[in-house]
Amino acid sequence: MRLLLVEDSTALRESLAVALTSEGYAVDAAADGGQALGFLAHYEYDLMVLDLALPGVDGLGVLGELRGRRLATRVLVLSARDQVADRVGALNLGADDYMVKPFAFDELLARLKALARRRFDDASPRLSAGGLTVDTGTCLVSGPQGVIALSPKEYALLELLLRERGRVHTRTGLFERLYAGSSTASDKVIEVLISTLRGKLAGAGVDGLIETRRGFGYVVV
Repeated sequence: MRLLLVEDSTALRESLAVALTSEGYAVDAAADGGQALGFLAHYEYDLMVLDLALPGVDGLGVLGELRGRRLATRVLVLSARDQVADRVGALNLGADDYMVKPFAFDELLARLKALARRRFDDASPRLSAGGLTVDTGTCLVSGPQGVIALSPKEYALLELLLRERGRVHTRTGLFERLYAGSSTASDKVIEVLISTLRGKLAGAGVDGLIETRRGFGYVVV
């Protein structure tokens, strides 16, 4: 799942980027509102973590531009501003959630997972198909023969295909959803991920879940 992190504090931006990447998110990080708008002009994001006090274009300006473009990105505002008026202003402009600094990372992560469910209109933390069950709250994947150990990227790929079940994804499209703009990898890595994921699913009794549509891409039906 692709996430845009907008935070002007270098220390916090870098630490959050590392932590969220380790949780399987494809993170692009912007230090100000102008950089954030540049990212939004080129990439599609599922989630955004947005500070309000930014140099140049502030967080409310970024939020207003995002909603003006009618983008479906779910936005969690993360700000030191703790007044009711600040919360109300951000939520009225289209923010989906609001957290005040300082914060607990576990709570931030839980709120992002809740926003991801809303992004895909899925109230339940559980996804299932073909004997496979994915608990998006704990990132636990299980099949008929027990728990399936996946890498963060394998898990992210599986979750995306299940959340957008029935939609055919091209290799390039999957790459753009799973890898940050700074990645040096090629979109051919998706073929490797699909292969290893299929092997692990088959080993746990879930075979044929991910279909290849020749000339088009991959889909879970």
